[in-house]
Amino acid sequence: MVQIACLGWGSLVWDQRDLPIRSGWLEDGPLVAVDFLRQSKDGRMTLVLDGSAVSVRSLWAKMIATDLTQAREGLRIREGVPVSAAGKHIGSWTLGEQFPSTITDLEAWAQSQNLQHVIWTALPAKFGGIETTPSADVVLDYLHKLTGPARDEAERYVRRAPRQIETQLRQRIDSELNWTATDAW
Repeated sequence: MVQIACLGWGSLVWDQRDLPIRSGWLEDGPLVAVDFLRQSKDGRMTLVLDGSAVSVRSLWAKMIATDLTQAREGLRIREGVPVSAAGKHIGSWTLGEQFPSTITDLEAWAQSQNLQHVIWTALPAKFGGIETTPSADVVLDYLHKLTGPARDEAERYVRRAPRQIETQLRQRIDSELNWTATDAW
């Protein structure tokens, strides 16, 4: 039977909604280069893949789907990615294919788990409404200035990100804002 895994590092882990996964989240996924580099519509700085980030251990879950197209569609729906952007913002890999440099040793890891396909969210870094990678100082300055519900949502996101997603920005956010991980997933 074809086995497909979904990688997670942010809200997908604690708020899977209707994501069709078969198992709970496992903590021994491949290394991924992620950090808090995407400003969302509600003001949060969310975790996205970025080649300049330090790699951390991802989480993963097996998908119910045994067809890659169905698995990608399930993730697309959960992430609210428009159909027109699915090819760009829902990443996938199939055994034998080249894998992105932001996911270390994906093929070896997948083979050790008997997986034929792996999917993940591939939204880009974004700040100020444009696709750009903000500096750590810009992100920290932005988070310091947030107030009210936007600040509450930003803090909640950072605190709920799995503790093992110990990025460079997370260390600074914890140090400067005291938004320590809660592992509330």
